Amino acid sequence: MAKLTYLCIACFFVALVASEEGELKIDVLQTVEDDKCTRKSKRLDMLSMHYVGTLEDGTKFDSSADHGQPFSFQLGIGQVIKGWDQGLLDMCIGEKRKLTIPSHLGYGDQGAGEKIPPKSTLIFEVELLDVQDGPKPENIFKKIDTDEDNKLSREEISDFIVKQTEQSGQKIDPSAKEHTDVVENIFISAHLVDLSRQTYGFPVDNKSEEHQKVVDGIFYWEDSDKDGIITHDEFTGPKHDEL
Repeated sequence: MAKLTYLCIACFFVALVASEEGELKIDVLQTVEDDKCTRKSKRLDMLSMHYVGTLEDGTKFDSSADHGQPFSFQLGIGQVIKGWDQGLLDMCIGEKRKLTIPSHLGYGDQGAGEKIPPKSTLIFEVELLDVQDGPKPENIFKKIDTDEDNKLSREEISDFIVKQTEQSGQKIDPSAKEHTDVVENIFISAHLVDLSRQTYGFPVDNKSEEHQKVVDGIFYWEDSDKDGIITHDEFTGPKHDEL
């Protein structure tokens, strides 16, 4: 993708998104002139981003440069951490932001693999490269809930992962870095197993340690009351038929 010309250097600007557990801090590092901002990002848009992610001590844990390409995703449906879904709204192409994301909008008490410790505040410098209309998100809850009881069991989650992998025809060595990235990568939210399958694939062996690790991660994030069931209200992924 061609490198975008800097449109203007911003006066420093800070926006705060309040929450009960902390604040998402948005520093706008580079703005775009109003007459050159033809559209702003909104929920369901497909975004293409450059990013660098660091911990508070400056340790880098990921970047788009590490992967050799921009990162693309659909905004507002849980394909990324909550700090991104909230912090990348109303953004112009060419705009740069610094997001300081508290742990409850990132990876919480669990962390993510070896790179992101539990309760970590995450810092991202991001640049929006492109915005396109996104597809209507599929009702993932309905797709997983095979017995239609309006709640998801471990078995239903596990079966869904296996089914998606088999349909993709992909296989991957669970010890490979690409598989580890599924668990560790900051941009793969646990409930979006379909996105993760498209990107990396999952082991189809539902008895494997890696498979169970993915299921455990989903329940950690989605099962708010820790009763072993994910209800419709608890599920944060796509769960409505979009009009």
